[in-house]
Amino acid sequence: MSMMLLTGASGFLGGEIIKTLGAAKIKTLSRHNADYIADLRNEVPILNETFETVIHAAGKAHMIPKTPEEKQDFFNVNLQGTQNLLTALEKSGLPQHFVLISTVAVYGAESGTLINEDSPLRASDPYGQSKIEAENLVTEWVNKHKVTLTILRLPLLAGPNPPGNLKSMINGIKKGYYFNIAGGKAKKSMVLAVDVASIIPITAPIGGTYNLTDGCHPSFHELSALIAQQVGKSIPNNIPAFMARLMALAGDIIGKKSPINSDKLKKIMSDLTFDDAKARKLLGWQPTPVLKGLKL
Repeated sequence: MSMMLLTGASGFLGGEIIKTLGAAKIKTLSRHNADYIADLRNEVPILNETFETVIHAAGKAHMIPKTPEEKQDFFNVNLQGTQNLLTALEKSGLPQHFVLISTVAVYGAESGTLINEDSPLRASDPYGQSKIEAENLVTEWVNKHKVTLTILRLPLLAGPNPPGNLKSMINGIKKGYYFNIAGGKAKKSMVLAVDVASIIPITAPIGGTYNLTDGCHPSFHELSALIAQQVGKSIPNNIPAFMARLMALAGDIIGKKSPINSDKLKKIMSDLTFDDAKARKLLGWQPTPVLKGLKL
């Protein structure tokens, strides 16, 4: 594969893509420390070369917005940022392949088992909605310009020094304030960032929309035990289900300031897994189980 353009190069997945595919093959676009410096939210970058493959990994990560401005920023980054990139590519020369990094959040599911790519996209939160609109925007654009499109819908990403919820979990275990709830039996889909990076050169010329998971969907108990072992801590203690429900009811009364409420508890105690059979069949996807491959 010849020269690629990678957006979001300074992010967690972007860094893994550079490390896995090789910096010599990639030109980067980011707000700082990149070959092309641009804030895609509010500017169309000037690209002075044409790329065979574009990997669009830039995006605003999942968090709970507290203000209307924070809600809008999901659309500024994930939708308008994508539009500005596409406009830049029209001016510099069209790629042959476009890889869009998306998320399983587009399904809008809080529970479920082996949800596949044909499931309806029902996200109602700003993060999921902005990702759905970005998928639709890029799909329309590639159809117009005859570019091969791959959409990778990712669950929780794992790897060294991860961001987000996994980082919070690791820090909680290190400091002794992480607890499993009801035995930590709920299973959640995850995938190693290095495996996502490795499949990109394979899927880019093929195209299609794929869920990528490790296929094993570890439970909170399994994951927390692995992390505890690697950071030299004992396996986290458990809060029984009845006690967690009482805490959640109290949280319902306290309101937004409470770390737990009934809605959050239901999510924590429910399985949420996604089916990657399509990627296994069409791409030869054979990921490493997170519980075997995660090295902090």
